[in-house]
Amino acid sequence: MPDDGELPAETIRYGVEDGIATITFNRPERLNAFADDMASRYLGALRRADDDPTVRVIVITGAGRGFCAGADFTRLETLDIDEVRRRAFAEPRDVAMRVNKPVIAAVNGAVAGIGLAHALMADVRFTVPDAKWTTAFAKIGLVAELGTAWLLTQLVGTGRALDLLLSARTITGTDAYGYGLAQFVSEPGSLAADVRAYARSLAANDAHSLAELRRQVRLDAGRSFEQAWHDGYDRVFAALERGRFRDARTRVHGA
Repeated sequence: MPDDGELPAETIRYGVEDGIATITFNRPERLNAFADDMASRYLGALRRADDDPTVRVIVITGAGRGFCAGADFTRLETLDIDEVRRRAFAEPRDVAMRVNKPVIAAVNGAVAGIGLAHALMADVRFTVPDAKWTTAFAKIGLVAELGTAWLLTQLVGTGRALDLLLSARTITGTDAYGYGLAQFVSEPGSLAADVRAYARSLAANDAHSLAELRRQVRLDAGRSFEQAWHDGYDRVFAALERGRFRDARTRVHGA
């Protein structure tokens, strides 16, 4: 096992199978606690999947018993705050929301703090019933990072977001599903298969449509209905001009 000051080479694992790129947080001995060194590797893996024409869907998960139990506090004492600040603004940390392909988070266990932020940036979340979900920030003297407050509010509303942030209480995966944080609950033994089946169903859809739909949802969150309506029609007309609608209609009707 490496020292606290070192990280193994494969803290982020990457693999592609059947058009699905799987990115795995890989520090199982620490419940995949996120060290700053992992950020560039993780963001690089997302970009690699986005650039790969054979990849249709991206899955994020954790090795072992956890998804990502937040920041690795064993490394905080040696952090250079100025260097961390520089890295934080050197490149966008919301790459998962900027890629052109659907992103699925398979929450296989504990998810907290920065790990929660990464899960919330995904388009769809699966969870196991007993996974422990928590914002954690209020208990450790920090505030919501990586846009967690905004992400929570978008998903569950202001009241629930404030409850989860201010109390920093731990909820189960079943609770997360009830709150709308997760869209699917799978038993631990079937999580990987369920996620892969869902990913394959998305991969069968039109890649351009998937990319455009993701952009619409993100953009429309800050728009009026009228703005969303007009933008939607602009995108429809553009799709019609490319003939994509006619192709999709043919596939739906089996002609």
